[in-house]
Amino acid sequence: MELSTAVMKQWALRINAKMQEHKDRLSELDQAIGDGDHGHNMARGFQEVANKLEDTSYDDIGAMYKDVASTLISKVGGASGPLYGTAFLKAANAWKGRDALDSAAFTEGIEAAVGGIETRGKASLGDKTMLDVWIPVRDEMKEDGADAEKAASTAEKEAEATIDKVAKKGRASYLGERSKGHMDPGAFSSQLVFEALAEVYKEGAS
Repeated sequence: MELSTAVMKQWALRINAKMQEHKDRLSELDQAIGDGDHGHNMARGFQEVANKLEDTSYDDIGAMYKDVASTLISKVGGASGPLYGTAFLKAANAWKGRDALDSAAFTEGIEAAVGGIETRGKASLGDKTMLDVWIPVRDEMKEDGADAEKAASTAEKEAEATIDKVAKKGRASYLGERSKGHMDPGAFSSQLVFEALAEVYKEGAS
């Protein structure tokens, strides 16, 4: 897998499109077990990211994703802004100085992103959080190499799997067993992130 600067820019823009399209669904999921604002927070934050990227030219993928990260951290409230912002900031550090990413370099960024989410959120695999999507995707990439379509497929499967889990972190954890039966909103927004990657990679490769 090879990702150019142009495709990486399209990835961020496509994430924004996905968040706008699914913001009501994301907030509905969050209303069931959280604050109810995840969709609108993500939509607002990624719209700001799109505004920033559309007006700026980048040769360095790391610099571009540093802007993605800082925009999310400054514009998105609640937990999701710092978590996604930290994820992309750590990835940006791994991608610094590069104008294209091969499979190993992209995986390095995803691994760094997972480390950032773990540190910031103090959560683990199985806690019914966004990490239940990011960790399996990372592990698959480390094992088999980065594959955008497989990442999207794994993300969808793992987001679905959070429905049967009991939340152990965040506001949803207050519900205990009653958090079962609901998909974690952060897992669904993470699914959208990897769906966007698969779409822009396919378009860029064709």
